[in-house]
Amino acid sequence: MTAVADIAGVHRAQIGRIERGEQRPSLETLVACATALGAEVSIRIHTGSGPRLTDRHQARMVECVLREMHPMWRTRLEVPVPRPIRGVVDAVFARGDAPLRVIAEFQSMLPRIEQQLRWMAEKSDAIAKTDGGEVSRLLVLRSTAATRAIARDFEATLRTAYPARCRDAVESLRSGMPWPGDSIVWMRIDGETVEILDGPPRGVALGR
Repeated sequence: MTAVADIAGVHRAQIGRIERGEQRPSLETLVACATALGAEVSIRIHTGSGPRLTDRHQARMVECVLREMHPMWRTRLEVPVPRPIRGVVDAVFARGDAPLRVIAEFQSMLPRIEQQLRWMAEKSDAIAKTDGGEVSRLLVLRSTAATRAIARDFEATLRTAYPARCRDAVESLRSGMPWPGDSIVWMRIDGETVEILDGPPRGVALGR
């Protein structure tokens, strides 16, 4: 016990309490002791049956869009993606007058833009292969200093992925006009106020 304590940098009395079950070691202490013993510590996370933790602003953003959507659009929420891709899309908006489905993801932040683009592409391709018909993509973003900075820094990348005008996409959702194609729609959240912006926020050229 003394050798382990010295190598791990943990007091001998603490190791004694841990061995007697009188104290629960922190993860840092556990790893230090395991390393001193020449062992390894691993943590495994298994899929459970509980609900997924989601973007805390997502539900309010979805609610706002649904309230303003034209009856032409039919909506499904939390739609499972068929094999070989595993996952769920936040919403699928289907046109009542055409074989078109818009795969929608609602995000208040974009920590990894390349991952977001890849997931959207994989999910929309999987749904298109399974159900057939035309599939388009919609990214609904909360306007924040961070998301606006990403839109400016990666304008060419995002414009390639979402080339349609923001204003045209908003008009289509609200009035039922023809869908313009892959788009980004911006939203503002200020306290209890949640609203769809008619176009890109100030200082953002993407989608104009």
